[in-house]
Amino acid sequence: RDYYASRGLGDVYKRQLYFCSFEKGCVSFGGMKLYMNRLTEALLDWYADNKRDLPWRGTTDPYRIWISEIILQQTRVVQGYEYFLRFIRRFPDVRTLASASEDEVLKYWQGLGYYSRARNLHAAAKSMNGKFPESYQEVRALKGVGDYTAAAICSIAYNMPYAVVDGNVYRVLSRYCGIDVPIDSTEGKKLFAALADEMLDKSRPAAYNQAIMDFGAIQCTPQSPNCMFCPLADSCSALSKGQVMQLPVKQHRTKTSNRYFNYIYVRMGACTFIHKRTADDIWKNLFELPLVEADRNLSEEEFLSSASFRSLIAEGEVPEVRLVFRNVKHVLSHRVIYANFYEVVLPENSRSFSEYQCIRMEDLEQYPVSRLVHAFLEKYL
Repeated sequence: RDYYASRGLGDVYKRQLYFCSFEKGCVSFGGMKLYMNRLTEALLDWYADNKRDLPWRGTTDPYRIWISEIILQQTRVVQGYEYFLRFIRRFPDVRTLASASEDEVLKYWQGLGYYSRARNLHAAAKSMNGKFPESYQEVRALKGVGDYTAAAICSIAYNMPYAVVDGNVYRVLSRYCGIDVPIDSTEGKKLFAALADEMLDKSRPAAYNQAIMDFGAIQCTPQSPNCMFCPLADSCSALSKGQVMQLPVKQHRTKTSNRYFNYIYVRMGACTFIHKRTADDIWKNLFELPLVEADRNLSEEEFLSSASFRSLIAEGEVPEVRLVFRNVKHVLSHRVIYANFYEVVLPENSRSFSEYQCIRMEDLEQYPVSRLVHAFLEKYL
């Protein structure tokens, strides 16, 4: 009992004593240890039969593991699969990635979202001097790498005994141990980090970490977990108490805000206009069409008469303008964007949009853009 209290796991110990049989030493250190070992062994057995066949599995190359982990931070495996293959084909090692331009890296990331991940990957690759670091401290110090990613890389690539704690791990441990401490609280983060470390099979950290993550992704899913055929059903606290769908607990809900974009696709002979988003905002360093942002969804008449739009048009010029798409909804993690798309046709010698970058239309696909702009271009052009 004192041992687990010193690890910050006293509450877990108290809650789970009744799962340890008296024959195994119910109220002893050994009983609790056996309870934890039951989870570890069950996960490894399950993983041996059910692990997913993924292109970053079966390798100990830290570079490839790093790329896969960064891609999967905010992306489902089914979406990230092809992106990983395409990214690795173009950037097969640290040196190739470091020597590429940021624009090219962002182009290969296009559609995955959370573009700071790609910028951080590129910056981290440049800092490595051609060789991926080999210690936990050096890996953890890489730009864009947190505790989870460092633990995943070091355990899988180097078999170092560092436990991963991601959404899957939170879900499995909170349900199995019946923990209702919010996972996004300081207390919860410390508790689950200590518990994950205690559960880790330190002789097989690579297999164990991948096992618990796959188990959470396939078996103990957020919705409709397969409890009927779960190897942990007889010792799962949440299942015994009917609390599976109540765990894990989060104390904060993500607040979202609405933004209203008016994009302008310009046709000037064989050319069009773009600009690069350089502000510390969404889609930093991506390119986009000329944009007028408003504080509400403007009607076509309001937009055309607005000072922001009129300032883009050279004095004396009267362009052809038409609304192509209205009120396109695009959902991000913290924002909902409502976008209108306009087409503006100008003569070839126009002086309008003079502050924007003029490019040939056929070259537009070479520039990294947001998924919202890409969807418009694919549908319209």
